[in-house]
Amino acid sequence: MQSTNLIVEAMLKPETYPDPVNKIELVQTHISFVFITEKYVYKIKKPVNFGFRDFSTLEKRQIYCRKELQLNRRLCPHIYLDVVPIYKTDKLHIGGDGETVEYAVKMLRLPQERLMSELLQKNQITEKTIDEIAAIVAKFHSEAQTSPEINTFGGLEIVKTNWVENFAQTQKYIDQTISQTDYNLIQQKITDFMDLNSALFESRIADGRVRDCHGDLYSSNIFVTDPICIFDAIEFNDRFRYSDIASDVAFLAMDLDYQNRNDLSNYFIKQYILYSKDAQLAQMLPFYKCYRAYVRGKVVSFRLDDPNIVVADKRLAVKEASAYFQLAARYAQSL
Repeated sequence: MQSTNLIVEAMLKPETYPDPVNKIELVQTHISFVFITEKYVYKIKKPVNFGFRDFSTLEKRQIYCRKELQLNRRLCPHIYLDVVPIYKTDKLHIGGDGETVEYAVKMLRLPQERLMSELLQKNQITEKTIDEIAAIVAKFHSEAQTSPEINTFGGLEIVKTNWVENFAQTQKYIDQTISQTDYNLIQQKITDFMDLNSALFESRIADGRVRDCHGDLYSSNIFVTDPICIFDAIEFNDRFRYSDIASDVAFLAMDLDYQNRNDLSNYFIKQYILYSKDAQLAQMLPFYKCYRAYVRGKVVSFRLDDPNIVVADKRLAVKEASAYFQLAARYAQSL
């Protein structure tokens, strides 16, 4: 296997690319290297295996690159262009021929300043934009795949499993990012809701409301361009994408609540219901908003265990995770 460091070094050189490149910016996540050129973006998956996310072999990385392309073309067909091999001859290069040593998802570059999360900070998101997003998401959900297998992910058995996993994985953060009181409250309210509403969960399945959704629908994954682009759907684990459509809607609504834009959150829900004709949605939203806020609190809490994160950033993580858990407790209180 070609060294990851050698591939990164090559991708930072203009001559590796098939088109003229003068400037290359590298952005890293815990699972990807993202190389941003003037016109295109190339995303390479790191050879990691976290159990629920396995990119450990070249074959698996190729499969998940192709899946990422396929899934994201549902909402951004003009942005997700291709999966390109990285070849080795006397040097590494994209295009031509040689031994394939890696794969990259090739995307059209969009202006970073048009990210919804950036525009929210500048108070530049209007009801008109929210209305457009609601219409896009409702149409997307109506056309998204469903099947008996997908339906099981909206059933109580898997929904309960997800919550049991959440509570187990966050127990260690009690009195760090979540108080014992809020932990107990959320656990009790969520358990009671599931116990009392089994018929509601069955009704959602019967009405065709469990679909192959986006899975990561929040403001940092939306470009407010013409057309609007909702990108970065979860490709690495079907369990995080197959869900009640209410879970997708709840993520963006929760995200807007978190950013103190309850007005836009409520308007998004109102317009989504208008377009989707989903009369039951309002009954499910506090439950799934609680779920989304809790998962965000959990994921941010994980930073406390990362040896590569400095103390100052861990302090910020405590503050951010605590805010998500407090929001989750407010949603739970309303159940």
